[in-house]
Amino acid sequence: MPIAQLDPRLKLRHLRCFLEVARLGGVAKAASALNMSQPAATKTIQELEAILGVPLFDRSRRTLSLTTTGELFRLHAANGMAALWQGVQVAAQVSAVDMVRIGALPTVSTSILPAALAALTADGIIMPTRVVTGPNAYLIALLRAGELDLVVGRMADPHDIAGLSFEHLYSELVCAVVRKGHPLAESKAPQLSALADYPWLLPPPDAVIRPTVERYLRAHNVDIADTVLETVSDSFARNYLRATDAVWFISEGVVAPDCRDGLLVALPFAMDETRGPVGLTTRVDVTLSPPAVGLMSAIRHSARQATGAPPVA
Repeated sequence: MPIAQLDPRLKLRHLRCFLEVARLGGVAKAASALNMSQPAATKTIQELEAILGVPLFDRSRRTLSLTTTGELFRLHAANGMAALWQGVQVAAQVSAVDMVRIGALPTVSTSILPAALAALTADGIIMPTRVVTGPNAYLIALLRAGELDLVVGRMADPHDIAGLSFEHLYSELVCAVVRKGHPLAESKAPQLSALADYPWLLPPPDAVIRPTVERYLRAHNVDIADTVLETVSDSFARNYLRATDAVWFISEGVVAPDCRDGLLVALPFAMDETRGPVGLTTRVDVTLSPPAVGLMSAIRHSARQATGAPPVA
């Protein structure tokens, strides 16, 4: 639909509110994230559904979920917001000449990516780099909009990968970690059923590893509690674990340094079925700049060193 034919009632606030509700799975959480009242957020979603003439959310369960139409609208709205941001940047004449813009999920932000950038610096290579973090869907939208040159992290969902290329670097598990001295850490053979006795930290529903965690728990007859605390903040999770008996389900790459330093303990559950691919995602229709190609090479080398994989022939 041409821009001239868009309903004039449709405002940017409608899209921002919709995307937050879809991301967080609830109006109250979205209202808090947007610094607005819950009634105002509810009214905004109702206005958007009235403008579009279709329901965007299934309200039959405690946690809001997108309808089929809502999911399609989310994909286009997210890409549209990313494209709008790109336009704002161009209009403001923000210069990023020869800068490599990389989206990084937490799983590589603690080791692989820092090691790659440090190696380049040690070799005397000065490379202006912008590192952007956030949920996988957000980073993929920025990549599609041209705001990022590449994304490094877990492989995106199949429905989000069209038009993109994924290069596998290694595979990693999701693990359950607790603070040092936690009752489960002191147990010789903790059982998964014992998790019900403690609070949990999980990534939000739109995080790339959340479905993996849910499938694993369901396969082992462990129900997900209604009181789960969801967060994408690693610093918050680490501090929360130190102060509580919470259990954090997270990619092992995120907490490997903490476990190595004895600050956190990975519980000895058999979680091999949570193993998933980690790698580089790029657009198939874009030729990367020489600096971006050089950074990708450094990331590959860093991943091989970290995982012990053999060099590529």
